Amino acid sequence: MTSADTGRTNGHKGRHGDRPATEPPVPSAGRPRDPAIEEAIIEATRKRLATDGYSSMTIGDIVTDAGVTRPTLYRRWANKYDLVIDALRYGLARQREAYPPLNLEQLAPRDAFVEAVRRLDPRYRNERAMALHGNFMAETERVPGLLEQLREHGVQPRCEELLLTLVHLQQRGAVRQTVDLDMTVNLCFGSYFADYLRTGREVPADFAERVADTLWPAIAAHPEA
Repeated sequence: MTSADTGRTNGHKGRHGDRPATEPPVPSAGRPRDPAIEEAIIEATRKRLATDGYSSMTIGDIVTDAGVTRPTLYRRWANKYDLVIDALRYGLARQREAYPPLNLEQLAPRDAFVEAVRRLDPRYRNERAMALHGNFMAETERVPGLLEQLREHGVQPRCEELLLTLVHLQQRGAVRQTVDLDMTVNLCFGSYFADYLRTGREVPADFAERVADTLWPAIAAHPEA
């Protein structure tokens, strides 16, 4: 990391928790910003996060990979932390937008459960997701805000969708009222990490089905239905 990078990534906590308390860049008058440049910087940041991790990646590496200059980047982001948070949110938003609509009323109860479990997969349309999770967890002591952002924008929306699906299925009488829904969500979400850590393979196409084969008989009001 260069001295310029260090100065921008160390400092007092700001509104993002571990974000340095630096002044935001002042937009310059002139031509409108090119969205393609911003996307190139974001994509370069995402790749560096997965391969190098937050502490090792530098602004110098990012601008080189993106084919831009430091002033170009700093006109858009005040520091590395802000850039990384935007890159994280960008990737997670694109991932969520890629899911087809989940119409619970048109799905049989077990099918709805399977589809909600499938959407938990962190690697959906992002093969580097597990490395990203690992890097952010490794930074917990130094930059806890990273993992907090991942929880807020990545983990919670996925898990909330499954939780709301299970609540809906309870209201329909398809899931037993005594089922611990939070634990069911934890077991389903954790299964993706367990499989990756045990095998390192890409998630099998039938993975959500196999999770449902295991858990549905334990939570369904009428397992045979």
